[in-house]
Amino acid sequence: MSSITPHYRTITELLQSRSFSIDEYQREYKWERSNIEELLSDLLGKFYTSYLDGDTPDKTAGYADYFLGSIIVTKRDNHLYLVDGQQRVTSLTLLLIYLYRVSKERELRVASTLEPLIFSDNLGKVNFNLAVPERIPAIHALFHGEEYNTDGKEESLRTIVDRYRDIEEIDLAQTLGDGFATFVYWLLTKVGLIEIEAASDTHAYSIFETMNDRGKPLSPVDMLKAYLLAPIESREERAAANRVWKQTVLDLITWGPDPNPERDAIFVKAWLRAQYADTIRDRKAGAIDKDWELIGSGFHRWLRDNEQRVGAAGAERHVQIMTEEVPFFARAYRAILDAGHHYTAGLESIFFNDAIAFTWQYTVLLAPLTITDDEETVRRKLAAVATYLDIWVMRRAVNHMSVDYSTVNYNMWTVCRDIRRASLGDLVQILVDKLNTDDVTFSGGGPRKRGGIENMQLNQASRRYIRHLLARVTAYVEVGAGRADQYPTYMDRSTKNGFDIEHLWADKYERYAEQFESEQDFNAWRNDVAALVLLPADVNRSYQDKPFELKVPHYVKQNFYAASLTEATYEHQPQFAKFITAEQLPFRSYDRFGKGEQQERSALLLALAGRIWSTDRLDVLRP
Repeated sequence: MSSITPHYRTITELLQSRSFSIDEYQREYKWERSNIEELLSDLLGKFYTSYLDGDTPDKTAGYADYFLGSIIVTKRDNHLYLVDGQQRVTSLTLLLIYLYRVSKERELRVASTLEPLIFSDNLGKVNFNLAVPERIPAIHALFHGEEYNTDGKEESLRTIVDRYRDIEEIDLAQTLGDGFATFVYWLLTKVGLIEIEAASDTHAYSIFETMNDRGKPLSPVDMLKAYLLAPIESREERAAANRVWKQTVLDLITWGPDPNPERDAIFVKAWLRAQYADTIRDRKAGAIDKDWELIGSGFHRWLRDNEQRVGAAGAERHVQIMTEEVPFFARAYRAILDAGHHYTAGLESIFFNDAIAFTWQYTVLLAPLTITDDEETVRRKLAAVATYLDIWVMRRAVNHMSVDYSTVNYNMWTVCRDIRRASLGDLVQILVDKLNTDDVTFSGGGPRKRGGIENMQLNQASRRYIRHLLARVTAYVEVGAGRADQYPTYMDRSTKNGFDIEHLWADKYERYAEQFESEQDFNAWRNDVAALVLLPADVNRSYQDKPFELKVPHYVKQNFYAASLTEATYEHQPQFAKFITAEQLPFRSYDRFGKGEQQERSALLLALAGRIWSTDRLDVLRP
């Protein structure tokens, strides 16, 4: 059809001084953090198959290409409209903004190359590559490094800002180190997609429907099912296996409040990696993909090529996989999903890990399970592994170590390998031993001289973990003093008057200048985690500019961790006093708050962290 024209475009060719409009009914941006993590992990994985330490950007001409799929566009009134592909193009834009911000801060020349891919200046009129009017203020703010308040804004705007924050927190710049600029040039010139341009909307939507409906190819899950069904000769067994498989897939994709047509594939990757991935790509340039990566990129092909290792040769085993093994692990996977979305007694750690978007837990938690485990054993194994991950992740977070999807990829494979199909007793012992021999602790130190919790400061990358840490500490103290566990409430940002992080020091350097060497020194102390508490948003806003001496009396009405700063709390709250005596915690009130007082508060926080993230939580799960 002459009215349909396909073009291969690199990222530069796709976006250089071009902009795309999106029809109003297609403007929902719905990518989740897991989608961003997987995209960045795939990009890094492909980049590192070519990159050698010290490679300069000119070396990327010989690097491997990476294909992002296809998009469909049509031209109308001299404007290009995205009919299909806005999720990827929006996500690419957010990634490019992040890369631009880092490049500009580092004064790298590639910043000027990135800039016209994000927006163009036509006779003084600025056009962003996504010409969606309601998005422009948010994209403009992100591009210029400005704060953008999403309160009351539509879902797509909130999602756009959240995904950009995710990209910041994942922090490719830290992961790439000296290879950052080389990665950027590789991304712009060696990563591409097919742009299918149709001359009319009719043709565009015809292509879209064909690609996504009548002509839709079999999914990897469909191909896996076909492979498993093929050797089953009995008509009755084939029908039964197919029926169980279809119900298992349906239960996965329609689970809970958030149906997801790709959840069956996500589950299969998690199951195969957790139970069968014996190898992973070597952590060196030029290394080839192995089990862990191959399952991620094509699990149906991997299983076919590794049927002996999985024990998948023969009709009997195929029936068992389809009617017993996959349903068993799918039920466990849905239990993890449930506990990640609902605060469940005994499985709180799954909720904690989900709250900070540690998505690897959905794979690692499946590793110790066996299909002979009863319901109680499954529950305790899930609790043990989630508890281990909770401690492991937070030890690294307080030391400002990245725990993003791609950075801890190797660590998660190692854990899966070591705990695979372990009995409950062995599982707990393995996890305890791992934590006891870990040189990353809440008190820092070690051969790399990490700062620990006493040197943890609030910034964009750490904000998620500090909010979580404060919520955990606050909830722990509340429960210890006889109140209900309000952790989910402290973390919920969707409520009208949710909790905010409150600085004990007002943002008034001139008020405290004599105590600090510089404004930078003041900001370091002010943003230290020991100088922060959680308060309802309206309370935080009403007190934040006041000096400590004036606002601290009002804390007495708040949660005990904040209220502990006031003298009245110790006089009128006997259960709180009993709790701190029993736990031997160094709580005390303050009339003023300076460096010395903050150091005392830091010691208190370290003591609380030692109790909250204690390995004793694993010991109680032993059989």
